[in-house]
Amino acid sequence: MATTSDWIAGARPRTLPAAVAPVLVGTGAAAQLGDARIGRALLAAGVALALQVGVNYANDYSDGVRGTDVDRVGPMRLTASGAARPGQVRAAAFAAFGVAAVLGTWLVALTGEWWMLAVGALAVVAAWTYTGGRSPYGYRGLGEVGVFVFFGLVATLGTTYTQAGRLSWPAWVGAVAIGLLACALLMANNLRDVPTDALVGKRTLAVRLGEHRARRVYAVLVVLPVLLAGVCALANGWAIVSLVLLAPAIVLAVVVLLGARGRALVPVLGGTGALELGLGVLLGLGLAV
Repeated sequence: MATTSDWIAGARPRTLPAAVAPVLVGTGAAAQLGDARIGRALLAAGVALALQVGVNYANDYSDGVRGTDVDRVGPMRLTASGAARPGQVRAAAFAAFGVAAVLGTWLVALTGEWWMLAVGALAVVAAWTYTGGRSPYGYRGLGEVGVFVFFGLVATLGTTYTQAGRLSWPAWVGAVAIGLLACALLMANNLRDVPTDALVGKRTLAVRLGEHRARRVYAVLVVLPVLLAGVCALANGWAIVSLVLLAPAIVLAVVVLLGARGRALVPVLGGTGALELGLGVLLGLGLAV
């Protein structure tokens, strides 16, 4: 039987910065517009975190029942390892989606923008069909598209809009930067799993590109967002502080370009998550002050 620590590991804590970072940037952009609301920011963070945990459990379940998680490097898979029954993991995913739905409905009720419920519903569908359903888009190399849209654009711009009621160009630039880093996080994860994914027919973008090109794409995905964040200094000079993250971004890029693979990519995954969270903090504060 899975222990509490097993369930925590199954939620993949290293990916959670991908949920918090867009809320930080979106709130900073709202503050730059003069209308940040902390209560709504906390609700948005709750929605994003619940969706991230939900998609992680959904992936664990779907990959496990398909047999594509039998031989993997990284966090223990609850379903594939047999530590938890598939139905339990699926229920955990739906429970997390349910929490996201409740918090999202609360947030929408505060704004009065009821059309946003449709956006939330699409986010849940995208989270489930990433590896679930008859034709999961994550198995066709489209995972990065979904991550960029929902954990970049939707999460960041949605946070700004629910607080300020409008958007600004720094919000858009920040959303693109966060979306690219979320894609880098997924690319690092998929680079680690290229050998096993290729064997079981899971055609992630990393598999489709091949390791050499995927590594170069990863390098762009970690460096470009920091440069984009620096552009936001044109709106608020304090955003220039984000450029201090250029050094760690380059270090991560070099490690991957030099051929780190297997377990050597596990700290890269953690570092990428930390970079995204760091950009969320620094860019968010830089826009807000």
